[in-house]
Amino acid sequence: MSRLMEGERAPHFSARSFQGDVINLDNYRGKYVLLSFYRYASCPFCNLRVHESIQKYESFRANGIEMIAVFQSPDEKLAEYVGKQSLNYPIIGDPNLEIYKSYGAETSWLGLLKAFLFRPHQILKSVILRGFFPGSIENEIQRLPADFLINPQGKIEIAYYGKDIGDHIAFETLEKYRDGIIEP
Repeated sequence: MSRLMEGERAPHFSARSFQGDVINLDNYRGKYVLLSFYRYASCPFCNLRVHESIQKYESFRANGIEMIAVFQSPDEKLAEYVGKQSLNYPIIGDPNLEIYKSYGAETSWLGLLKAFLFRPHQILKSVILRGFFPGSIENEIQRLPADFLINPQGKIEIAYYGKDIGDHIAFETLEKYRDGIIEP
């Protein structure tokens, strides 16, 4: 697995979301797509990020940015945990890690440790304030998040590989694209 670079063509995939829809990346041509890779379905960091992205989705969508999330959990675990939220964009379960591998998603024991040392506020917010308690763990616990902003031509505009298990691309960076401040 090697990291993808900005300017490369985004690897094609077609998969069924846990909501039952077929998600084919080619069907998103002509739009920007934020493709986000998460850990397992009960991950508190992941559920907090999904919660925050649900709040921002309509604003992004109105400005031509769609969202797709990929988890390393099977559909039944997605339904049990992340699926309890009011989802407004597709969530794909990839327990065989096929999409993860094609995008070079990484794992890191150091990244797991760093999150617990440097993100206590996120832990408190996700577990105490939002009630996202950890449950079953599918696949690697040390999976790092990754986010890709794919442009309307299907090329990677931004390739963001998280440095720890709670590190996603900042929404502020995406909002600059949404608001036309950063030209592709």
